[in-house]
Amino acid sequence: MSQSIVEKYGDARLPRYTSYPTAPNFAAAFDPATYETWLRNIPAEQSTSLYVHVPFCHAMCWYCGCHTTVTRQQRPIDSYLTALHRELELLAEIRDNDFRVAEIHFGGGTPTIMEPEQFVGLIYALRDRLGLAKATNIAIEIDPRTLTAEMAAVLGASGVNRASLGVQSFDPAVQKAINRIQSAETTINAVEQLRGNGIADINSDLIYGLPEQTVESCVKTVETTIAMRPDRISVFGYAHVPGFKKHQRMIDETTLPDAPQRYRQAEAIGEALCAAGYLPIGLDHFALPGDGLAIAQAQGRLHRNFQGYTTDACKTLVGLGASAISKFEGGYAQNEVPIGLYQSRIARSEVPVAKICATTAEDQFRGEVIERLMCDFSADIEGIALHHGFAAELLLQDNARLRQLENDGVVEVIDGKVRVSHKHRFIIRAVASAFDAYLLQGSRKYSQAA
Repeated sequence: MSQSIVEKYGDARLPRYTSYPTAPNFAAAFDPATYETWLRNIPAEQSTSLYVHVPFCHAMCWYCGCHTTVTRQQRPIDSYLTALHRELELLAEIRDNDFRVAEIHFGGGTPTIMEPEQFVGLIYALRDRLGLAKATNIAIEIDPRTLTAEMAAVLGASGVNRASLGVQSFDPAVQKAINRIQSAETTINAVEQLRGNGIADINSDLIYGLPEQTVESCVKTVETTIAMRPDRISVFGYAHVPGFKKHQRMIDETTLPDAPQRYRQAEAIGEALCAAGYLPIGLDHFALPGDGLAIAQAQGRLHRNFQGYTTDACKTLVGLGASAISKFEGGYAQNEVPIGLYQSRIARSEVPVAKICATTAEDQFRGEVIERLMCDFSADIEGIALHHGFAAELLLQDNARLRQLENDGVVEVIDGKVRVSHKHRFIIRAVASAFDAYLLQGSRKYSQAA
């Protein structure tokens, strides 16, 4: 990718497009009846995904963009889990226990911050109150620094079959700059414990664009990571938004790489992973050829949701816990973000939803175009328009942003199809933004496009 393209598009602040409309466009006004109607209208035969948010960590990593709270005490975690169980009961009452849960993702924060017996209790509650399919996939995010042997054994016994381990960087200078000291030995030990308990599918999360980070340190981190042979590796660009995440103010901005440096880091990581036998998946994931993500991408079945790229084809995602977002065929709903507000709503036996976004037919049309671009680097606008009952011209005509991308050689538009070359994959969000009708309506700052 040319220097001029990196400079022109790489610094653009854009959404990650894990939903459309994106979360900043959700409205605060909320009618509980809407959410409950969406829940009741899930077809009985349709499989559902669950996202369970556990917003606690023992220490704050300064790069973190998640909704989480630091605690060294057990009481806040206990109180939160009580509320989570009650939310499960509320959902079960609305649906009369009639769910078919096929996918569960525990995210955070650090989900394994709970005690092993608490995790077992939560799994039992999910099975009892909502109902899990026979082959439910259960994934969990893990901080290798705090994983115990007892918890690893409980995860395996509870049916967890995929674990995502936070790595970010193994460079000591970078770790110090982001307040996350984590040795390779600690990470290797966590991987061995998980595999020893039957959890064979391992993800590793890396980040580029961090303070003090260099191309050389990125490549060394990749070399250490691939020695563990995780099935999937995600490679995210650090989003520096200290206006929204105050703890990021602890990072010295003068040590952050600029857009060209970020691009060189991302490119070097991608080249090293491909040389090691990993296949690039969408914008920021890599997977071994036999992994489900790689197979789904080859077959055009790759999807994107709030957890990133996924094989999950469920039309409904129900979010549990503070800040969790649900997706229905009719729109999105987000729970209260502050833990205290979430718990107080639950204590009053109220559905804890704070924001909602009912999607229009045009939203769904644009959303599918954006998802295909993010997953496949191409989109058949004509075909998708026909499916949704629109004319392709709605998106293709008078689209100044798309014309600019076309003139710069980033995209090709031929016979109603938009294609992005592989060398421009790192700025695919800039292409997706050409179809985002909401982007210019707000002033929220997003992460850099490259």
